[in-house]
Amino acid sequence: MTAALTQDLTAILSENRIITDKEALYDASADRYKKYAKVKNVLDVPLPLAIVFPESAEEVSSLLQYCSDHSINVIPRSGKTATEGGLENWKDETIVVDGSKMNRIIKLDTYNMQATVQAGVPLQQLEDELREKGFTTGHSPQSKPVAQMGGLVSTRSIGQFSTLYGAIEDMVVGLECVFPNGHISKIKNVPRRSGGPDIRHIAIGNEGALCYITEVTVKIFKFYPENNTFHGYLVDSVDSGLKMLREVMVNGYRPSVARLYSPDDAKQHFSHFYKGEHVLIFMNEGPKGLVEATNQAVYEAVETFSENVVEKVDPAHIQTWFENLNWDQSRIEKEFRDMEENNTHDGFTTEVSADWENIAIIYHNVMERIKNEFDRYDDLTMLGGHSSHSYLNGTNMYFVYNYTINCEPEEELLTYHHPIHEIIIEETLKQGGSMCHHHGIGKYRSEWTKEEHGSAYYMLEQLKHAYDPNGIMNHGTIFPQDAEIKKYIRR
Repeated sequence: MTAALTQDLTAILSENRIITDKEALYDASADRYKKYAKVKNVLDVPLPLAIVFPESAEEVSSLLQYCSDHSINVIPRSGKTATEGGLENWKDETIVVDGSKMNRIIKLDTYNMQATVQAGVPLQQLEDELREKGFTTGHSPQSKPVAQMGGLVSTRSIGQFSTLYGAIEDMVVGLECVFPNGHISKIKNVPRRSGGPDIRHIAIGNEGALCYITEVTVKIFKFYPENNTFHGYLVDSVDSGLKMLREVMVNGYRPSVARLYSPDDAKQHFSHFYKGEHVLIFMNEGPKGLVEATNQAVYEAVETFSENVVEKVDPAHIQTWFENLNWDQSRIEKEFRDMEENNTHDGFTTEVSADWENIAIIYHNVMERIKNEFDRYDDLTMLGGHSSHSYLNGTNMYFVYNYTINCEPEEELLTYHHPIHEIIIEETLKQGGSMCHHHGIGKYRSEWTKEEHGSAYYMLEQLKHAYDPNGIMNHGTIFPQDAEIKKYIRR
């Protein structure tokens, strides 16, 4: 940093909350999207000037106003679990504003069934404190041990129990956020209101491109672990498995987990009972009577399509799988070591959504095109997908692909991920689905943002003009930047 910038920042924050260590800046210059390039030390993006750690909305306000006045790009960060390049830096003049020191649980209100926390509170910490009181957030993404509340809300995240509890946007009651001009907005906590458009959604899912979320209030639920049940089946196809999922949903039931895995994807999760078939999973939780009714709905749905059921799975196998599903910091570090030492990439994903009529069409079209058009197909060690979040009118499809890397580290994304990613997005948009079910747009789906929204892009674009007229909020995220897309993605 320049001496002037250092002096200006220390007028806002104490010096010990301003990080300029080169190793930390390198780590902050990209998120998990470019993890292979990162571990090989070949990242091709600028380092930010500093990482700063505010402790209040007022400090965030001062920082954003300063950056807006001086045309400095701001990357909001909280939890560091982004997967679509939302934390990647594309500007020379950039400051990362990290919310992890805003980490106070403000109130656990078990009578009104809501919890208010600052943005940097880890989800796991909030969940642990609620569990001690017999409650739960109902939010359980795979990143739960390391994710923080501000990041979860700003990326419109979803958890493994979403079919029952909903996604994060269904849980948020109110919030506090700061805009680039320094204005602090606080949306009050009420169960519902009809006071115009739902302004919570200006902040929820904005990915740091419009404002900085500093505080959130979320619903909480009673927790009934003693009533949990687990169901597993081997089924003969994606199509029949989707029909069973649909049968449960359209009949009005809400399992906590409802999933369908293709054979290749199932193999890496269920090796203890994998037999080359598709795997269908249900988990039910809640009050005893509700769980019993949902169990019966699962049995009836499976019976309706009994000719497609190959075998019932021991429920204990499903429970074992679920208890080992989440990843913590040690698992992240192991993933990085494996990439560095073995030149492999496991677990790249592109998740999409569509209605019941089109989701199977998208799945089959994607698989066919990748097999026929992807010229590095022989390097793939796994290509599959699973449905993991279902609704009354449709479901998602989470495509997963692993590969051995036979190219230079800096060419990995261009050689492998981007061609597959593009096929999935093209086929999804062609069938009227959404190209981004829950990982967000970030920077690596931004070239399709206009196609995703169609004529409604006007509404999204006007928000950017209104709230960030100087364009200092997370440059390149959500809103397409053609020059940088050519430089960092298409090359």
